[in-house]
Amino acid sequence: MADFLGLVWAGIVSGCLYAMGAIGIVLIYKSSMVVNFAHGNLAGLAAFLVFGFTGGILGNMTWGAAVMLSLAIMVAAMAVAYLLIAPLVFKSDLTSTIATLGVGLVTQGITQLVFGSNVVSLELPLPAWRVDLGPIRISSYDLAVLGVTLLVIGALYLLIERTRIGIAFRAVSAHPFASRVCGLSLRRIHLFSWVVAGLLGLVASLLIVPTTFLSSTSVASFMLQAFAAAVVGGFASLPGAVVGGIFIGC
Repeated sequence: MADFLGLVWAGIVSGCLYAMGAIGIVLIYKSSMVVNFAHGNLAGLAAFLVFGFTGGILGNMTWGAAVMLSLAIMVAAMAVAYLLIAPLVFKSDLTSTIATLGVGLVTQGITQLVFGSNVVSLELPLPAWRVDLGPIRISSYDLAVLGVTLLVIGALYLLIERTRIGIAFRAVSAHPFASRVCGLSLRRIHLFSWVVAGLLGLVASLLIVPTTFLSSTSVASFMLQAFAAAVVGGFASLPGAVVGGIFIGC
């Protein structure tokens, strides 16, 4: 029983990581019906940017400055990625989905070109703290994962439910044709979902890397399980992505 409780706790923490990745995938699918196979590669590039800005390859910044600059770069990168496939989105869901594979390969190539193909380590700036509650060992990393996941879910809920762009996103997700007739810009909503998914990918990758290692393919491989979480939770359901992530983790 003790081992079981410990495994459940570890599964919940891992499930939060899968959920973070799945939410980004589902966001893009809900708005544009595109399965973004480049999500893992783009998230991996984001993690490498933070590594480069803090490790001396691209600069020697503090963690806060590196993350903020990486967020800005990811906004631009996701906008470019969407603009590359935008002409295909309104022609064929399948064609645009296949195009994301090309975007992913190009992103992986850029990552290897700039940072090389070596395996590196990227640790979060967290205190070395842990406590044992019976059979459950809780570390500062575990609390960081749970805290960030709850914060992201809460912020995303407010963004979608309480803002004009969020309401437009829900309208386009439910009825794209009716939304266009009412004057909503589908491209603007698609771009919104891609940018938000990219920011979520950066956060997810920074939380994922300390559990494994960082290479040009490690984050993309981890995101395959996030795809599974999205499928289990229902590919068009944001709450389902969270539930699916916890289910896969446990």
